[in-house]
Amino acid sequence: MGAGNETVIAEFILEGFSGLDQRLQLFLFLLLLLIYLTTVMGNTVIIFLVCVDHRLQTPMYFFISNLAFLEIWFTSSTTITLLVILSSGRRPISLSSCFAQSYFYFALGFTEFSLLVVMSFDRYIAICQPLHYAAIMKQQLCTHLVVAAWVIGFTLSSYHLVLLSKLTFCGPNKIYHYFCDNSPLFKLSCSDTSLLWKADSILISFVVLSSLCLILLSYMCIFHCILHMPAASGRKKAFVTCSSHLTALAIAYGSCIVLYARPSEGVSLETNRIVALLNTVLYPFLNPFIYSLRNKTVKLALKEAIGHAKLKTLGTMSKCC
Repeated sequence: MGAGNETVIAEFILEGFSGLDQRLQLFLFLLLLLIYLTTVMGNTVIIFLVCVDHRLQTPMYFFISNLAFLEIWFTSSTTITLLVILSSGRRPISLSSCFAQSYFYFALGFTEFSLLVVMSFDRYIAICQPLHYAAIMKQQLCTHLVVAAWVIGFTLSSYHLVLLSKLTFCGPNKIYHYFCDNSPLFKLSCSDTSLLWKADSILISFVVLSSLCLILLSYMCIFHCILHMPAASGRKKAFVTCSSHLTALAIAYGSCIVLYARPSEGVSLETNRIVALLNTVLYPFLNPFIYSLRNKTVKLALKEAIGHAKLKTLGTMSKCC
């Protein structure tokens, strides 16, 4: 931080949901811990299966495994903090750690939106250009698209970090949230944040709305192709898959639009906390089931992997005996 940015307070206190009854906090802790462990396990299983099963080594599952890897870090960036707060009360966090958490939260979020655009493009090619799919979606292009998504996400979030570094904090240091989101940080600052509110809102709106428009354009083309499919069974299968994907997208984009793609000054901290749970906890939890674990090929690969693990365990036990 520059010399002109004179920061009086050295740390913040994350309040989380400290106003809740102690028994309710314990229940929420156990529930969120279960969801978090399931999220990490589900996404890890997807990454493992894509790596070891040749049937899943396709562009679609390559993108899904990258999304699964991202979801583990995205939900961990905030949920671990929330679990600590619920189990031990308030949590102090240094200014630099707070800014770092905010940076990675938005960087991973921006990367996720970029990956969702890439995945919708992949589905468009697969459904609308099936004869050219193998020629277009080569491994080199898939790798370049994924790298571009990560670079775009972390580069755009750098501007968000610059905005935070311009803030001066000299008053209350209690953040009534479970992570360092921009809204409570801006409200705690004793700087003039009017321009920062607008700049931050424009940046997030651009990322969210531009990626959403590209995804909707892809799905409009996909639905057009589905409606012209000759086989009713093929249409039904494609519609079911697309509807599941759109449900996940509705949660991700709906929560972000409520929180960030409109003036954040108009969003109460209570609304911010509750809606943020959808974005940071529920959406990463649902992704493994929506994109992979309901798929027959993934189920078969999982059964075979479990079968191989059992055989290996039995073989090891028989040698020991």
